[in-house]
Amino acid sequence: MAATFVTVAQLRTALGIGSLYSDADLESVCQTSQDLIDKMLWHNFVPVVAAALQNNIATIAIASNPAFNIGQTITLSNCGIYDGARVITGVVPYATGFPVTWYPYNLGLMYTGWGNNNPGISYLQFAYTHADDVFHLIRPYGKGLGAEYNTAYASTPAINNAALMLAVDIWQARTVAGGNGASSVDFGTPTPYKMGRSLMSRISGLLAPYMSPASMVG
Repeated sequence: MAATFVTVAQLRTALGIGSLYSDADLESVCQTSQDLIDKMLWHNFVPVVAAALQNNIATIAIASNPAFNIGQTITLSNCGIYDGARVITGVVPYATGFPVTWYPYNLGLMYTGWGNNNPGISYLQFAYTHADDVFHLIRPYGKGLGAEYNTAYASTPAINNAALMLAVDIWQARTVAGGNGASSVDFGTPTPYKMGRSLMSRISGLLAPYMSPASMVG
């Protein structure tokens, strides 16, 4: 799917390159810019750190205190066979009754009681017809996305401008001789390379009102 934070047409205009380069080349830069920014924005998602499947019931471990309820739908991605929209049938710690189905997952991450024995880890279950899959870690973490409401980021001017600025930097680093060289001291960059760790800091002011608290840690 084409990038929406910044489009190929917008990047062409900003660079003043007309039809000199292919849409595919420009789209890859636009998508890179969007991917980098989107990971810093506030979304209703949790990291999925482990998963298992037994008797057509899937269990996933999330690196979060309980965030969803039975009957809600989450969309899993980067979770292998578990990807897709899933309706939650069980949660641990449980919300109402005792709907969860227990299996002997002998793993240190497994929740071991109803006290706060493993803070920061909770579990979701859903029906899924598939061959059994032994409980295993997911690295890099998968993603569980719930319903979202105030996340019209593709039509937010500050984010559009940040994405365009980032895309221009990436394009110049790819195509201009010395484009990845030292930046002006006016930027206050901690590294002499545009594609270094200061890459995102140059647009952090534009993103600040929309950034996830998790992306600001450290």
